[in-house]
Amino acid sequence: MKDKKMSIRISEEDLNIVHYKAEQAKLTLTEYVTQCALSKQIFVIDGLDEVIRQQKAIGKNLNRLTVLSNMGKISYVNLQELTEEYASLNKTLTELLDRKRWSA
Repeated sequence: MKDKKMSIRISEEDLNIVHYKAEQAKLTLTEYVTQCALSKQIFVIDGLDEVIRQQKAIGKNLNRLTVLSNMGKISYVNLQELTEEYASLNKTLTELLDRKRWSA
């Protein structure tokens, strides 16, 4: 429970930087400063929104194919294009994650 208040003095330039970094991390200022102060690592993966959008689209396509198959409207589907799309998405996600690897 957050029931204590902390006050610090900071230059306007540094405050702007902290606000920017918190925004980039998609955290509130309180969450960002707390995680930094407690030596917790913060990861920001740019481009993940697009990967998630594409994954949802693939899932919707698979769901449509499953429904049509269960209705007996289709009996065979060429999944080559869907497989290639998924492989491309997986490669993109792997590249995004590899950018954030760190050494201890």
